[in-house]
Amino acid sequence: MKHKTFFWFFAPTGLAMLLCIALPLVSVLVQSVHTPHDAVLIETKNCGPFGCKMATSIDQDATAALRESQPLGKFVGADIFLDRGHLAISEVADTWRSSDGWVSFFSGLSNLPFYRAMSFTLTYTFVVTPLLIILGLMIALAVNSLHRLLKGVVIFFSLLPMIVSPLIGSLVLFWMIDSRGILGSALQWMANDPDLSLKASTGLTWVMLIVYGVWHAAPFAFVVFYAGLQTLPKDQLESAMIDGATRGQQVRYVVIPHLMPLVTFVALIQLMDNFRVFEPIVGFNAEAHATSLSWFIFNDLGGETRLFSSAAASSVLTIIGVAILLSPVLLRTWRDFRGKA
Repeated sequence: MKHKTFFWFFAPTGLAMLLCIALPLVSVLVQSVHTPHDAVLIETKNCGPFGCKMATSIDQDATAALRESQPLGKFVGADIFLDRGHLAISEVADTWRSSDGWVSFFSGLSNLPFYRAMSFTLTYTFVVTPLLIILGLMIALAVNSLHRLLKGVVIFFSLLPMIVSPLIGSLVLFWMIDSRGILGSALQWMANDPDLSLKASTGLTWVMLIVYGVWHAAPFAFVVFYAGLQTLPKDQLESAMIDGATRGQQVRYVVIPHLMPLVTFVALIQLMDNFRVFEPIVGFNAEAHATSLSWFIFNDLGGETRLFSSAAASSVLTIIGVAILLSPVLLRTWRDFRGKA
């Protein structure tokens, strides 16, 4: 393809990426190193029959002029990233000096909001991602072995969790685990504890969020793996069967190597998606027990006082986290590509 032809072919996509991805990222980065200007205060002396008092008020004109002259706000550099609401470098150092081991150190970090959100985000990501890949592969193998008359019905019901929006799905499960719901009542009966509540325990809340994450995302992995199974070379399976390979050996040495590029693809998509977990926390009303980086950003932008600079700094840290998280998978993909080339 000629360079000119390639340029005009890629130009619309490149322009869309520049306007919708690159410029917003630059805007967020710029906002994260600025903070709103402080109000300009003036002191006036008010004198009356009983003496004089100093009163402080806001100079509206001077404040407006300052904000108009510097609309981005006051440049603070990396101060927002290092404050207690984010990386909290000084607090982390104090926690390390006062701790007597790794356990007490990480326990102390849980008192800092950013690290508390990071701990749940990483736990959710590294538990949900492999589980949904395994479950999606198992469903794909099971459906692929069914009779063709049953496949359509099974595929339809297997895709239902993905059809339901994340917020609605989490709300449904939230109602089911309530003490008056079917799952909550069943657990109380099995545990013989009428006061058992999944919502009151941090550990059980994390478990329910992880269960929901696997339930909601497994259909995506199933669809991808099921499509990949349709391209599986039949001669390889027949050769394995002739050589006496069991069903498990066929899956391990023939099916999985064939689907490995799709496993990498699903892992990339789900790592990014799970690292941005948000809807289940809102649907489960689980802010008291579990917060994520996305919820952290949402909390900064909510309410009457919108902390745009804090939300921008959290967004930048989230982007850096996603990049670090994806780097091993991308590096392996690049090595495979170089090897084939």
